[in-house]
Amino acid sequence: MPKVAAPSISGWGDLLRFLMSENLPGSYPYTAGVYPYRREGEDPIRMFAGEGMPERTNRRFHYLAAGQSSVRLSTAFDSVTLYGENPAERPDIWGKVGNSGVSIATVDDAKRLYSGFDLCAPSTSVSMTINGPAPIILAFFINAAIDQQVEKHLHETGAWEAVERALPPGRPVYRGAVPATSDGLGLGLLGVAGDEVVDGETYDRIKAETLRTVRGTVQADILKEDQAQNTCIFSIEFAMKMMGDVQQYFVDQGVRNFYSVSISGYHIAEAGANPISQLAFTLANGFTIVEYYLARGMAIDDFAPNLSFFFSNGMDPEYAVIGRVARRIWARAMRERYGADPRSQMLKYHIQTSGRSLHAQEIDFNDIRTTLQALYALFDNCNSLHTNAYDEAITTPTEESVRRAVAIQLIINRELGLNICENPWQGSFVIEELTDLVEEAVYAEFDRLSERGGVLGAMDTMYQRSKIQDESLHYETLKHDGTLPIIGVNTFLPPDGPAGPLDEAQLMRSTDEEKENQIEGVRDFSTRHAARRERALARLQEVARARGNVFEELMEAVKVASLGEISGALYAVGGEYRRSM
Repeated sequence: MPKVAAPSISGWGDLLRFLMSENLPGSYPYTAGVYPYRREGEDPIRMFAGEGMPERTNRRFHYLAAGQSSVRLSTAFDSVTLYGENPAERPDIWGKVGNSGVSIATVDDAKRLYSGFDLCAPSTSVSMTINGPAPIILAFFINAAIDQQVEKHLHETGAWEAVERALPPGRPVYRGAVPATSDGLGLGLLGVAGDEVVDGETYDRIKAETLRTVRGTVQADILKEDQAQNTCIFSIEFAMKMMGDVQQYFVDQGVRNFYSVSISGYHIAEAGANPISQLAFTLANGFTIVEYYLARGMAIDDFAPNLSFFFSNGMDPEYAVIGRVARRIWARAMRERYGADPRSQMLKYHIQTSGRSLHAQEIDFNDIRTTLQALYALFDNCNSLHTNAYDEAITTPTEESVRRAVAIQLIINRELGLNICENPWQGSFVIEELTDLVEEAVYAEFDRLSERGGVLGAMDTMYQRSKIQDESLHYETLKHDGTLPIIGVNTFLPPDGPAGPLDEAQLMRSTDEEKENQIEGVRDFSTRHAARRERALARLQEVARARGNVFEELMEAVKVASLGEISGALYAVGGEYRRSM
């Protein structure tokens, strides 16, 4: 079995056609993959998790990472965090705190969330699914990473005990039992910023090294939020400016291993789009971001490697080639239109199996669907993969269901013989034909967007939202009239009615105690930093009004202000989101 299968063609014309349209993995136009070989000793597993308060999700992270050679964390935030608010007793907030995601409102929450993982280790990377308040959450994360390295420095130099004795009493702590696999890294400086315990020169050195080495992704794709998912909080103009500020900060600070945006089609697909629309809208959003960054004066090769993508994989045949088409279109545009170097031409993407394809009826069948979708993704050389748990049709995954979801990937990666080959799709007549058909359809959608003034012009008339809604209605119509067979849902039904009483299913919900802990934690944080908070927020507003780099100032503001306080301060300057109707 060859690791990479080469074509058995010898004619000069056939070879040229192959090299320009396909080529082997790792070579332009990267149709078969952006790297010659997959990473050895690192499976592309990146499981999505988030529930309750930070400690609960931290324990789930350690459960998922146990026994893995690398740590790939993917963070789901609750809707309160997604909308830039603090946990509170308000009736419209209370019930959502810590449900369907983790509650994060302060930098101390971020330190607890990722404690026990060295965020600067080359084997660790963290993904954060956050959009509206993404720059604030990213500032939480980077400060948590810096303070981890400060803590390590103090231990390595023998200064930790003296610093610990000098720390103020009553600092926050990790609530509950620390996981057995955690060394507690990150918990030593809860309630304190790293620049308070080391001299300025040492802090700047550690900060610079952290920025150069930290690995991960923040979603921060505000375009698809307007088009599909709806967690916009700032005006589109101001949100785009902050995206640009983050990338400019990355360029200035030499951040090369962290993706400043994950240009996302997943939510477009989950809202109802078919695979063609998902891919076309996502790539168009990507090119819009490229044009905006270029207009700000950034060089293409300074920022293009910091862009990543995120797609859904469903059951339709087009999903078998979504990566092939995306890589080819992106590589050609980067090279031919923008003159980008090979690193910038490589489109790297994450796949999550389709949540929309999960059903509460015959819930055990969901693992079969997820397995087939994972096979699509891995044979198409995705760069990382989340496999949904079967019970996500009704709840946040339990430990039992998420273990089964991880096993799906492990069995394909380690047991399935054909997966030894790194380009199993190449050379298939139907795969090559489907690749060309999907590529042609994507270019046709690009034309329709251009006729409407590009991505932003089309958003003004709600073109993308309307098309997604039409396609969603079409799918639901086919499902309900039986034209589209869904096994166990509209055909092959059990003779005795729905199998398995759903009222006995384990539902994952945050407890009242967790909600109260989060609310109290924010109050304590605000009280501790009251003397410095107002000045920090005023300074943040001044920078925003002067069109300075907001993210650079956020890196300081998050040390003393909470998520909701920062959001409120920025609303006054950048404006709140209002949908164009």
